Amino acid sequence: MKPFRLGRRAVLRGAGSVAIALPWLEIMQPLKSSRAADAPAKRFVAVYTPGGTVLDDWTSSSIAQLSPILSPLSGVKQHLIALNGLTMKCAVGGEQLQAGMVGLLTGCAQMRDGRPPPNASLDQVLAQKLGSSVLYQAVRWATGTGAGEASDGNTLSYGVSGDAFTRAVPAIDPAATWQRLFGSLPVGPDGAWKKSILDSVIGRYAKLSRQLGSADKQRLETHMEMLRSLERSVNEHCFPLVLVDTSDYDPTAAAAENVVTDAAIPKVGKLMMDMLVVALSCDLTHVGVMQWADSRAAYTLPWLDLPGGQAQRYYENDGGFDPASMTKIFTWYSTQHAYLLQQMAKVDLGGRTLLDESVVFFGTQQQSPATHAKDHMPFMLAGGGGGLKGGRVLSFDDQSHNDLLTSLANLFGDTRTTFGDIEYCGAPLSGLT
Repeated sequence: MKPFRLGRRAVLRGAGSVAIALPWLEIMQPLKSSRAADAPAKRFVAVYTPGGTVLDDWTSSSIAQLSPILSPLSGVKQHLIALNGLTMKCAVGGEQLQAGMVGLLTGCAQMRDGRPPPNASLDQVLAQKLGSSVLYQAVRWATGTGAGEASDGNTLSYGVSGDAFTRAVPAIDPAATWQRLFGSLPVGPDGAWKKSILDSVIGRYAKLSRQLGSADKQRLETHMEMLRSLERSVNEHCFPLVLVDTSDYDPTAAAAENVVTDAAIPKVGKLMMDMLVVALSCDLTHVGVMQWADSRAAYTLPWLDLPGGQAQRYYENDGGFDPASMTKIFTWYSTQHAYLLQQMAKVDLGGRTLLDESVVFFGTQQQSPATHAKDHMPFMLAGGGGGLKGGRVLSFDDQSHNDLLTSLANLFGDTRTTFGDIEYCGAPLSGLT
């Protein structure tokens, strides 16, 4: 009889798509003696804020002394990498705002015939690799032309349908998103979700155990107990969120005159971030895109008491560039970034946090609100997934942001050497890990 063997990538499969990876056992092939590389990242989040930045108030020469705009992130700076000197070279053509939106996650130039770019966006590529869907949410999405319809001016996520590339449409109604994510999950008497991954594979575990030697049985038992412990830890924070009352928020409001909806932006944004964190930590998704607005940014921010109470785009360009007001706006966005990272860092996944296993990319569609320049893009990374090492400022000499997209894919175990339009690609960024 052929001896029973297991491959090193063997898993126990349960109901549906549940698959539990096994530890190394003697019955498997011998382990290589070389040092194991950092495990690939497990979760990806992209966060978009409109407008660019005020470069003098954004640029930090060291992580120890963050710039005025980044100062709200001081409490999580050990997780941050600020990236200086990258250029969005794929956005050199096309409409000034739209080209940056199209290129941010695709690395492709805007196609002037109205077609989507010929490349899936990074979030969609990573979702396919991780076997996940994308949780794509947007707050004030409908302020531009063609409000309510996906277009080059408001879309970040591009997927593939058959032979065609398609624009994704974000979820803009927070109550509907809450219902879709949490409304149908079974809840126990303590309020936690009745969710046990291991129950679906326990029979197969027992069958496998009978075929193992004593040392392998002990290894498998230890591994399963570790997974049980991890599952208990996860279930401690896998509680459905309390749905915040957002009845004062109209997700389809198309213009800045809707002051009631605009005033609800902080509340709605916080709810969307909270839903994203819970969905990631409880494996409802492995990929999220959080979009604070469309590129037009025709909404007010009344809680900031800006002069004249105008829409953001007024201070960007329409009323003449107002760097003081824009610094105030961009600093507020940094407070939201800090909240998201703090919440991710609180989630304990058995000795590692949700943030430790994730890669978070913060970006925008341009550098300068006044000139729409695409050099010195204000990009940031956070997290520890794939060996990413935070607490640093990295500077590059006009390197293409396509190389950043390639590097992010590499953190997830994707070995590609280019991403997006190859003419804008050089080599993956050095120094991220």
